[in-house]
Amino acid sequence: MTAKKMTDALKKTSDHPFRSAVFRGLAIVLPPLLTIVIFLWIGGTVKQYVLEPVTTWTRTGLVWAIADIRQEKDLPDAERGKANVTVEGQAFHRLPDKTYVPQTVYETVAAKIGEDPVPKTGDGVYTRFVEVEFLKPWLVIPFFLGVFIILLSLLGRFMAAGIGRVFWNLFEGGINRVPLVRNVYSSVKQVSDFMLSEREIEYSRVVAVEWPRKGIWALGLVTGESLKDIHAAANEPVLSVLVCTSPMPMTGFTVTVLKSETIDLDITIDQAFQFVISCGVVVPPHQLREMQAPDAERRQLVGAGDSAHPSEGD
Repeated sequence: MTAKKMTDALKKTSDHPFRSAVFRGLAIVLPPLLTIVIFLWIGGTVKQYVLEPVTTWTRTGLVWAIADIRQEKDLPDAERGKANVTVEGQAFHRLPDKTYVPQTVYETVAAKIGEDPVPKTGDGVYTRFVEVEFLKPWLVIPFFLGVFIILLSLLGRFMAAGIGRVFWNLFEGGINRVPLVRNVYSSVKQVSDFMLSEREIEYSRVVAVEWPRKGIWALGLVTGESLKDIHAAANEPVLSVLVCTSPMPMTGFTVTVLKSETIDLDITIDQAFQFVISCGVVVPPHQLREMQAPDAERRQLVGAGDSAHPSEGD
């Protein structure tokens, strides 16, 4: 790069402080914002596809079990058409669709639905009655959330058993035969397994190894001391290293390297995963290296550029 190009690059960087500030602001805002959006999306998905269907089925079952709706044609001739009648010692209220519901049910609905109009059918009145009496949100949400967690626990225990794994393998085998679905499913499964599955491999530390050739460094996780025969052939300590690949570190490969040819890195396992998943963008703070030139060096480069390109009048 010539002095002129270096000068232009430095000027271009310094000429856009507003844009740089905006990008820095986005870098601060996006991580928490995206985290909130992801959790809201998960909550909305559970609400739409789990909570609401279960609530609907429960409400329908309760209405079917407790509904006491009388048809006008089944009443004695002297009672038909009246707003309030007594049947078998119980007071009933007449609805616009010419059906009767217990007076206590009607009054409960009318008192608790606020400004909403009272439903005009017997099924509608009982549906609202079940909602205001039995399916209150502050009771329903914790209850169904607890039941959902218990069911997930039972499902996890079932899948951990032998017969559960057989059914799960058959299910995944069927999905893997569908051309388009298997690509989406495999990608989602990799992400969910990485985020939710327990790590079955124990990593002792993070190292850097020269792979696939000298001069190119790859991040690796030490998993053990490799095989005895390799140790004997090398005549020095060797290590089994899982070389991580971006952006999914769990899809790497295992190599055996000389211990003397590895560099122990001062980062944690989680920091190593963040580095690999971000393709090297997210670097642990204590591993950052100052990349900006000092002001003196910048002024020197600018001066060199000006001297290398004198004005037309010289």
